[in-house]
Formats: sequence, C-alpha cells, structure tokens
Amino acid sequence: MGLLLLVLLFLLPGISGLPFYNGFYYSNGRNPGNGYSEGLFNGVKLVVETPEETLFTHRGASVTLPCHYHYEPDLVSPRPVRIKWWKLSENGAPEQDVLVAIGLKHRSFGDYQGRVHLRQDKEHDVSLEIRDLRLEDYGRYRCEVIDGLEDESGLVELELRGVVFPYQPPQGRYQLNFPEAQQACEEQDAVVASFEQLFRAWEEGLDWCNAGWLQDASVQYPIMLPRQPCGGLGLAPGVRSYGPRHRHLHRYDVFCFAAALKGQVYYLEHPEKLTLTQAREACQEDSAQIAKVGQLFAAWKFRGLDRCDAGWLADGSVRYPVVHPRLNCGPPEPGVRTFGFPDPQNSLYGVYCYRQH
Repeated sequence: MGLLLLVLLFLLPGISGLPFYNGFYYSNGRNPGNGYSEGLFNGVKLVVETPEETLFTHRGASVTLPCHYHYEPDLVSPRPVRIKWWKLSENGAPEQDVLVAIGLKHRSFGDYQGRVHLRQDKEHDVSLEIRDLRLEDYGRYRCEVIDGLEDESGLVELELRGVVFPYQPPQGRYQLNFPEAQQACEEQDAVVASFEQLFRAWEEGLDWCNAGWLQDASVQYPIMLPRQPCGGLGLAPGVRSYGPRHRHLHRYDVFCFAAALKGQVYYLEHPEKLTLTQAREACQEDSAQIAKVGQLFAAWKFRGLDRCDAGWLADGSVRYPVVHPRLNCGPPEPGVRTFGFPDPQNSLYGVYCYRQH
C-alpha cells in the first residue's frame, strides 16, 4: 500500500517532486531551460527595505508606503513570492489585514477594499498605495515578503497631520469610560489620540491638567507648567501617566485627534444671535452644517481661522478660535476658547458652520 501511494504521488501532474509552500512549488536546482537555478537553501538572503522615518500626510490624500526587497547575492532566476500588508494593533484590537498578493493577483480586506493596491512599478517594488486616507488609517503597517520558507518584513509608520484637543461631554469632567470616549471623539469628527500624538502636542505647548483616555486605553495628561493641582510643583514638565485603566469601570476625559480638513469652517455672518436649534437651521439654510469640535480645531490649526466671536458647535458647546491673541479676546496664548455648554434654548450666540468642498 505504501509503495502504491509513493508511485501515485510521483505521477501527480505539476508536482514532480518540487518543494511546496504557501501555494508555490519551488525549484530544487534542476532547470533544463537555462541550466541554472537558485536553490531554496543555498545561502541566498532575502532583504526587505522600508523607510525608517515616519511618513506624514493628510486626510483625503493618497500616500505610498515604500517597501522593496532584494536578494544577497542577486538571483539569476526569479522566485515567486507572496506579499502581505497588514496594520498593527494599537490598543489591543486585532491586527487588520490590508492586502495580500501573489504575482498579479491580489486581494484587499475590510475598509481598505477599493482603496489600496501594490505599486510594482519596478522589479521587487511592493510598495502599498492607499487612496482617500481616513482618520483611522494612521498607524504602523508591516510589509511581509514570503519566499518559500524565508519570511522577511519591514515596518512603515504613517501619521496624519492633525491637532490633539482635550474633550469632555456636556455632563462635565470625568464622565467617559473608554468606549464612550471613542464615541465622543468620533462624534466630533476625530479619533482617540495616540500617545505619540499627545507627546507631540505637548512638545508644541499643550498644557492640560485633566486626565484623558488615549488610544491604548491608558490615561495621561500633558503639563508644560508644573503646579500643585497637576502632580505637584516638584515634578518636571512632561506627560503624566495613570497607566492602563479598566475600559468600562473607570471614567475620565479624552484626548481626541482631528486631521486637517478638506472642507471649510467659517463663522456665519447672521443679523442676530441664535439658539442652538436656530444655529443648526441657519447653517443648513447656507448649504452647510453646524461644525463639530474637531473641525473647528483643525480649521484653527491648519487654516488659520481666527475669530473673536463665540459660536455654537454641533455638540452644544460654544467656542471660538484665536490665532493672534489680542485685547478682549481671551488669554494671551493662541487656542480655541470655550464657554462650555450654555442653555441651548435660552442662550444666544453666533454659529460656526462647515461646508465640504
């Protein structure tokens, strides 16, 4: 019986005794076509190259994540390879498959379907192009090249240009567990900020004494000017950390990250002040919608929106952006000022609208 199975295997078409792995048959060194072929285990090294520096771009753009591979020494005969791109987890969530490819055949996954493809402009170029970038696309991506039993990979870090801002809901300070914090940022056209984004914002001068959730479910806050209520006078400036917290039981504020806008935020010139409901209707009548907090921060940061006029936003808060501090316009530092959450039915203010391009 064993001898019969051995004969049948030997006679199967397309196998011819070649090693099989990951859907490929590999040459064992016998190649009647040109008399020479690289063996699978002959000391040839597979090398994958990706950039060390972080790539920066903006929402809505297209970006290429570079990835190239080569052999040391060079191969005379090409080998079939399998390419896999995936996005690494940042907060305990599962890793996301982005794209797999074998030759000209490829498959993309999830929200990346229809937005990603391999460049393959040159030999051994397996760079990934992502179109119409979304807020959730930032992070670390791994490019993996599989050649038989050899498997090499490299990392590419993608960062969107954006602004970090602290957020608390109308109910007040420390009201959000982690899922609620994620939802709060999403409702403001933002996502929960990563530690790297918060640290960069601290380097740019962000100073905030209330602790907030970050993307990895840790709770931290940035301090530029040490003071007694914010960890004490004896601590140096820095990002204070409470460490990881229970995602459902513990409640804090949240640090959100809003990316640069494709549309326009503007203060609506209106003959009279408005309630919140009237403010929403006024934006709609102007072929726009009432702006969200993340959109106002992005317009202040990247479009230089500078108004001393307080206006309603979609979450029921009243704020105004100041690029050039001046008299009767709040503190002497640039920033987005807030009046909190006034009575939506009896308080009268202007409104900030958002119109997509």
